[in-house]
Amino acid sequence: MDCEVVMALQRQDVPHQYSHRRKIGKTLAMRINLPSGTPAEIDTTVASPTMGLVIAPDIFSLRPLFADMVTRLAQEWNMAVCAVEPFPNHSLGAEIEPRMKAVASLNDASHLRDLHEAADALGTPRIGLMGFCMGGMYCFKSSVSERFARIVSFYGMIQVPPNWQSSTQGEPLEYLNRADATKVLAIIGTNDPYTPAADVTALRATGCNVVEYAAEHGFAHDASRPSHRKEDAADAFSRTRAWLVGE
Repeated sequence: MDCEVVMALQRQDVPHQYSHRRKIGKTLAMRINLPSGTPAEIDTTVASPTMGLVIAPDIFSLRPLFADMVTRLAQEWNMAVCAVEPFPNHSLGAEIEPRMKAVASLNDASHLRDLHEAADALGTPRIGLMGFCMGGMYCFKSSVSERFARIVSFYGMIQVPPNWQSSTQGEPLEYLNRADATKVLAIIGTNDPYTPAADVTALRATGCNVVEYAAEHGFAHDASRPSHRKEDAADAFSRTRAWLVGE
């Protein structure tokens, strides 16, 4: 079958071949299972997307916030968008403590596999990656992949926190130093304890592009957080879109 015909079929609102799809609330995002079995939320309803975008959520996983983000960015940015569950096969509630303990059990290779499978599900030639907090850390690690043309990390951990360290958790800076870090944009809050100044200096040394805001951790993606800064968030997302599409 002609490649353009295949791409057109993938734009239609039909189930992915590995999916079990349903609407998420009032959004157009659909829940699918990737080939690995990892859940994801996807919106491929844009007829002629500029590119595909994979989203790596924060430590609180897939939830209505990300279902809404998937649909909103698909429509506003004219993209096919997919957000990937970071804790597959884990039974975790809303409390942060069990989630913090579970991060050490995550495997970098498995996480990158899921991000690749999400990219495949989008069916676009060009793919970008964006992540928040813990997902931002995985954006740094994913810089070694040629699958992602551009990457944006929102306040991702530059070094693995001590309580997250394990044999399956590599250091973000080591990944960046092995990769083309110039394709990565880091959105950083200068008052974020997870991104201290010395770490930001080391991040810049890899070739990663850094934009700093006088803000705390998590200031951009979740308006319900006390740390949210509306104007800075709008500016950061504007920069993100321009970076992803190569403007």
